[in-house]
Parts: sequence; structure tokens; C-alpha cells
Amino acid sequence: MLVGHVTGAYGIKGWVRIRPYSADADAMLHAKTWWLDKPVLRDVDMMQSKMHGEDVVAQLMGVADRNAAEALKGAVVQIRRSHFPPLDDNEYYWVDLVGLEVENLQGEALGAVADLMDNGAHPILKVVAPAVAEDQKPKEWLIPFVDQFVKTVDQAGKKITVDWGLDF
Repeated sequence: MLVGHVTGAYGIKGWVRIRPYSADADAMLHAKTWWLDKPVLRDVDMMQSKMHGEDVVAQLMGVADRNAAEALKGAVVQIRRSHFPPLDDNEYYWVDLVGLEVENLQGEALGAVADLMDNGAHPILKVVAPAVAEDQKPKEWLIPFVDQFVKTVDQAGKKITVDWGLDF
């Protein structure tokens, strides 16, 4: 599962700085093997990691100096799902919501979840409608992921139902 991306080097001894995709980076901190997609998808042993502000900094096997760490900038970090903590009812991993179709209570399709973001108070779904024409920018909605607007999440059916008009 995608958990973050490398933003650059940390220090001079080969540590990398990773921007996690979630505010809770426990799974990344405890996984001993990561998969990086740069230069090709490969597994890397994580030797040490810790939080540093909002980022994770880590020492990876085979990354011996700052130049090697900088070469990984932009790499996507993945870990096994088994390292993620179990969820309570009505809790979701963001990665599981991306791609789900979104429709409103009237049955009108808004589009698909393209991304999620955290504004500090709650997550926000970024829903993007299919492009109508090649030269037209697709319509986007930013929908707060709160009970007031998100009515159901059906992961098996790959659909989220929201109380949100097409004209919002």
C-alpha cells in the first residue's frame, strides 16, 4: 500500500525524508521492509526510522550517503497492508477510498475520488468528474468527509453516497 514519498535527503549519512500520506505514520515506522519505485520497484530493508516534525526520516539499507539519499527523491514508499493497524467500524484507509465512484442522494454521479486531504479538522474528498471534452477542465468538488455530507461508504460496491448537489 502506498504510504508516502521521498522528499529528499536528511543529513549527510544517507537518511531519507519521507512525507507520509497519513497523519498516523505508525505502519511506516514499524514495517521492516519498504518497497520503493525508484529507479525500479524494489524492496529495501528499513534500518531505523523516526518522526521529524510532520515527516518520517529513515535510514535504509544500501543508502550510504547524502547523494544516494537525494537520488531517491520522488520515490513512492509502499509497505505491506499487514503492517497497518486494524480499523474500527466506519474507519477507512485513504488509499481504499481513492477511485471509488461518488454519487449524491438523488442518484446523480459526481465522479470519482481522486485524492483526499486533511485540513486539520477533518479529511476532505477531492471528487473529479469525467472530462466532458479534451480542452475542458473537469469539474471538481471538495467534500468534507463528515457524517453531515458522507452518508454511506460501500467499499465492496466501490461507491460513496453523499448529500451534495451537482451545483455546489
